[in-house]
Amino acid sequence: MIAKILEKLNHSKLQDKRFEFLFDKQMPDDEYIVLDTETTGLDPKKDEILSIGAVKIKDGKIITSEAFEIFVKPTFKISEQSIKIHHIRPIDIENGVSVNEALEKLLFFIQNRPIVGYYISFDMAILSTYLKKYIGINLPNESIELSSMYYKRHRKKSAHEFVDLKFDTIMESLDLPRLGKHDALNDAIMSAMMFLKLQKMPLYKGAFG
Repeated sequence: MIAKILEKLNHSKLQDKRFEFLFDKQMPDDEYIVLDTETTGLDPKKDEILSIGAVKIKDGKIITSEAFEIFVKPTFKISEQSIKIHHIRPIDIENGVSVNEALEKLLFFIQNRPIVGYYISFDMAILSTYLKKYIGINLPNESIELSSMYYKRHRKKSAHEFVDLKFDTIMESLDLPRLGKHDALNDAIMSAMMFLKLQKMPLYKGAFG
């Protein structure tokens, strides 16, 4: 009930009717968007988006031919510490677009599909920070968290077992290949592989689930 009220309130704040489709209740069958962002830091209210990568999943397949990748020109100089984390140099974003242009293209790409990602709450939060300024709303799409999916399918040996939810650990546990270059698009593709494999695994219903 509360969720529906909040959704209605969010919808009422939409300032650009071109994006009404985000609130469309008719969802495409078996379609998802797997998304990743590279940012200047880990504070969704203060840091900036540098790049966005996303791929569509349809009928259980990753549609790499329709992959989405865009670089955003930040308003501030990228710090050396930040470069060590995301490996995006000033030269890489010289021809980047404005954040509003990136958001517009992204919204038309994702439509109203559920959004999948690794710690996707951060990506949703930073995108929503920008969207509030651009069109008045939080990103309304359903989100699906990969680390949570993995945790619910992990066969624990005891109630006290620590479940390592690091991205690399999950990829190795699922026997999935790592793509060489670390960037938003490759991370999105790897996350898509992770999602498809986890979808096929049953929830663990053992004594220590």
